[in-house]
Amino acid sequence: MDTFRRLIEAIEAEGAAALVTLAETAGSSPREAGARMVVRFSGGIYGTIGGGELEFRALDEARAALAAGRGPARRRSAALGPELGQCCGGRVVWRIETFDKRDLAELAPLRAAERGGPFAALARIGADGRVERRLDDGAPEDGQWREAFGEAATPVYLFGAGHVGRALALTLAPLPFAVRWIDPRPDVFPQLAPANVKLVAAADPPAELTAAPDGALVVAMTHSHPLDLAVVAEALRQDRFAYVGMIGSATKRARFASQLRAAGIAEERVAKLVCPIGVAGVVGKEPAVIAVAVAAQLLTARG
Repeated sequence: MDTFRRLIEAIEAEGAAALVTLAETAGSSPREAGARMVVRFSGGIYGTIGGGELEFRALDEARAALAAGRGPARRRSAALGPELGQCCGGRVVWRIETFDKRDLAELAPLRAAERGGPFAALARIGADGRVERRLDDGAPEDGQWREAFGEAATPVYLFGAGHVGRALALTLAPLPFAVRWIDPRPDVFPQLAPANVKLVAAADPPAELTAAPDGALVVAMTHSHPLDLAVVAEALRQDRFAYVGMIGSATKRARFASQLRAAGIAEERVAKLVCPIGVAGVVGKEPAVIAVAVAAQLLTARG
């Protein structure tokens, strides 16, 4: 979740917002320390700290804090089993912060850092009881703690803007992926794309892999079998991607494997081609069904 983007959007739209952070965990808990949730003044939420009674209580308190107006951070602690009736069995501490338009200037540099990917900030409780943050520029001083924000997005090179390609791009939208969506036909892309998707109308789609980072995930599902073959051949030839998958049947894979070998690609590289794609056991050929199965496989390949 882009924490500071969500906070700024909520403040600009509704005048105020709250941030709930799972500050500490001991034993079993539904989420890890650092999980966050942004609560809008109107009641809308982004993110989660684990659901269940814990989240219900935290939301109730966040709404009460927003109703009371901008003030000191609130700190709460509970044993999940005895106090909240959750079977996790651990203890958690959560913190509630409230913000309004007076905080926009201080939030702006944090939002700017967030645009660049994962980053860290140093935080402390100020004299007014509010959390003060600045970008991490060294070892924490007394009373400070380090907070990590953002999650590294795994690059996905998605070739093909047909029905399944569209469904997959939408399915990957809320997931930790940065999608480069490639097709030689500029008119087949939708007018709007998710924030984590970059549209690329490329005259030579396989050449896009030259600049792809090591460990990227490559998915071929174009309108053309020769283009699919060219994409996976280039990906396997480079032999530096964490996943190379192609839509199609076992028969298509066998035919392509023969052509790849004939093109001089070593057998151990050909063996890395995933086709058919998608996790096993998902039945259905509808684009949305295929997209869910492929997304699950990409999450597994991401590690």
